[in-house]
Amino acid sequence: MKQIDRIYINGQFVAPKGTATADIISPVDGTIASRLTYANEADAQDAIIAASRAQATYAQSTLPERAGYLQRIHDEIMLRMDALIEATIVEYGATRERAKWSNMLAATTFTGFIPVMEKYAFEKPVNESTVIMEPVGVSAIFTPWNSSSGSIAVKLAPALAAGCAVIIKPSEFSPWQAQLIMEAIHAAGLPAGVVNMVNGRGDVISKALMESNSVTKIAFTGSTTVGKMIAQQAVRTMKRLTLELSGKSANIILEDADLSKALPLALQAIFMNNGQACIAGSRLLVPAGKLDEVKVGLLEAYQTFKVGNPNDATVNIGPVASQQQFDRIQRYIQVALDEGATLIAGGLGHPEGLEQGFYVKPTIFMDVNNQMRIAREEVFGPVLTVIPYQNEDEAIAIANDTEYGLMTYFSTTDVDHAKQLARRVQSGRVLINTLKHDPLAPFGGFKHSGIGRENGDFGIEAFLEPKALIV
Repeated sequence: MKQIDRIYINGQFVAPKGTATADIISPVDGTIASRLTYANEADAQDAIIAASRAQATYAQSTLPERAGYLQRIHDEIMLRMDALIEATIVEYGATRERAKWSNMLAATTFTGFIPVMEKYAFEKPVNESTVIMEPVGVSAIFTPWNSSSGSIAVKLAPALAAGCAVIIKPSEFSPWQAQLIMEAIHAAGLPAGVVNMVNGRGDVISKALMESNSVTKIAFTGSTTVGKMIAQQAVRTMKRLTLELSGKSANIILEDADLSKALPLALQAIFMNNGQACIAGSRLLVPAGKLDEVKVGLLEAYQTFKVGNPNDATVNIGPVASQQQFDRIQRYIQVALDEGATLIAGGLGHPEGLEQGFYVKPTIFMDVNNQMRIAREEVFGPVLTVIPYQNEDEAIAIANDTEYGLMTYFSTTDVDHAKQLARRVQSGRVLINTLKHDPLAPFGGFKHSGIGRENGDFGIEAFLEPKALIV
C-alpha cells in the first residue's frame, strides 16, 4: 500500500500540517491502493505565500528559460511513464492502453506548448497602441480524477508558458498519480515556489484559495454543479476563470452514414475511459426509419467490447472509479427503466464474475426521448441512450435541447454537408467521422459546459492579461 504523506511547497516535499487520512480504494479489486494524508487550510496558505513570492521573479523569466522547464518536465514524466501507467490502472481502473495514452498526452502537452509559446505575440501593435500580454498572476488549478495527469498538464503547461506561479489542487482520489507528476516537476528544477501542490479535501483547500486576494486565476475541471459554486466564490475577489465542466453530447448519425463504421465509433464514443468522460457521446441520435437496423448494428458492435481487469490486454472497458460512481450509474439505469426506456444490452448489477471491484455492465437503451432524465443528466458512466429523429432539423434541435454544449459528433459520407450542420450545433467542438483529439485546438464548452477554452493560443491567453500602452 502506498503512503501519500507529502505535499509540495516552495520547492520541497514536506509533511502536511493536516493529520486526517483517507484510504484510496482500487476500483480493480476493491482493496486499499494507497493512504492519503490530507493537507489542510494552513498548508494551502503556505502554498499561496510560496507562489506569491515566486510570481514576481518568474513573471520576468525569458521564453528560453520557460521552454527549458517545459522540456525537462516532459523528459522527467517520460522517465516515470511505467510507474504512471501502473498508478493509473491501480488507482483509477483505466485499461493499460488508455493509461499509456493519457499519460503520454500529459508528457507531450508540456513540449507542445513550447512552439505555441515561442510563436505567440506577447507584445503587438493595435491601432495606435502597443498591447502587452502579461501573466495573470498566481493561479490555482483544480483537476479531476478521471484524467489526473492530463488535466494537470493542460493547465500547468500554459500557466508556466505564460509566466504564472501555480498551486495545484489535484483530486484527492488520484493522489498517487499526482505525486508522480509532482516528482517529475521537482526533478525538472523549476525555481522554488513556481509550482506547489496541496492534496486534500476540496472544500477545505478551496476555501483558502478562493478567499485569497493573492490568487488571481482559477482553472477548474469538474462537474457543472461545483463549477458554479467556484464561479460564485471567484467573483468576490474578481478572479479570472476557466471552467471545463459537464457534458451530455449528441452523436448524430446522418441518413447517409455507413452504419458499419458509425455504430462501432458511437460505442467507442460512450464507452471510452470506462464511460467516465465529459465528452462522452451519450445521446445517439439516429434516423427513425433506421431504428431496427441501428439496433442490430449496435448489438453486433457491442460484442467487441470486453469488461474486465484493466491489466488484461484483451479488455477495453475497466471498472468505474469508485463505489460512489458505481452506485450513481446503477441509479441512472434504474431511472431509465422506470421511465420506460427499453434495455437492449447491459443493465443493473456487476458483470458475471466481476463482483469484486467497481465493474458495471456497459448499457444501451432504446425507446428514449430527449425529455427523459437519462437523456438530460450526465451519468458519467458507460450508458448510451438511442433517440430517433424524423429529419435533420429535428436532429439539430434535439442536439441543442440540453443545458450543456461541450461536444457534438457526426457520422456521414458527406463531410461537406456535416460541416454546414456543424455550424448549427451549440458545442465547443464538433467531430465528424472521428474521435480524434487535437491538442492545439481550443477545448471547452458552450452554455453550462464551461467558461473559456484550453489548449494552444487559447490556453496561454487564459493565463494572460492584456495591457494597452498608449504614447
